[in-house]
Amino acid sequence: MSKRSWMLTIIVLIFIFSASVILPGCKTGTSQNTGEKFKDRELAIQGSDTLLEVSMYWVENYSKDNPSVNISVTGGGSGTGIAALINKTVDLATASRSIKDSEIETAKNQGIDVKEFIVAWDGISVIINSNNPVTELSIEQISKIYTGEITNWGEVGGEDGEILVTSRDSSSGTFGYFKSRVVQLNGTVKENNYTQEALYLASNVSIREEVSVNENAIGYIGLGYLDDSVKAVDIIGEDASKSVKPSIENVQNGSYPISRQLFIYVSETDLTDLGEAFLEYVIGEEGQAVAREIGFVPLN
Repeated sequence: MSKRSWMLTIIVLIFIFSASVILPGCKTGTSQNTGEKFKDRELAIQGSDTLLEVSMYWVENYSKDNPSVNISVTGGGSGTGIAALINKTVDLATASRSIKDSEIETAKNQGIDVKEFIVAWDGISVIINSNNPVTELSIEQISKIYTGEITNWGEVGGEDGEILVTSRDSSSGTFGYFKSRVVQLNGTVKENNYTQEALYLASNVSIREEVSVNENAIGYIGLGYLDDSVKAVDIIGEDASKSVKPSIENVQNGSYPISRQLFIYVSETDLTDLGEAFLEYVIGEEGQAVAREIGFVPLN
């Protein structure tokens, strides 16, 4: 073998040896990006239907960077999610309302120390059919509609027609928030309740669909569920002289009167490293950008 051939053979052998050392190192690095860095790769999330769509996007995007983790997300309402957290059947509970004192007490009796994370802000849009000529309503008018005191669109500047009131069901955090903030005029008229004629529906989407096909219907949905199939009325607050459109900007600047915080609740003692990492993603820059894209108001 010539001296040149011998040198080439040595170079090839060195390359093969180097590759055998480097490639396993690359494999280990990849495994850390696919979820192997987590002790527990299963995460179950349940709760608010308002947060369901954005939660699904959060999970989808997070799983792209961590493909070996298995994260499930379901709705059912804020109360359902918090109950599941207390029963230790889920890791994270999404909620469109604050946890109740009674729920905190029940959790403590189960040995659970519940921790709260604010993950976004939401504006509640009051929606009507696109053919309805009404463009604005006051909080007081909406309260009277939902209690059954106002029953005809002609009483609030619309055309003659019996109003169909639609609402979320009682397991929904949005149901409770809207009842306190609007129906009971920010809690000042505790005896106010939803009219017995109200049609209770299971989700934001089902309310939107009902209002889109019924010219006399009214409903309320999260700002992120607003689309061109329905019309959102501008809202006049109790102390305001003019109406305000439901929008991200108006929730951020505090001018829109029907807005609230959105939450994720966890068991502090049972929170896994995956759960903690997922929460960091949600409240971080990337997760908040997703929330804004869906139609929610980011924390920052």
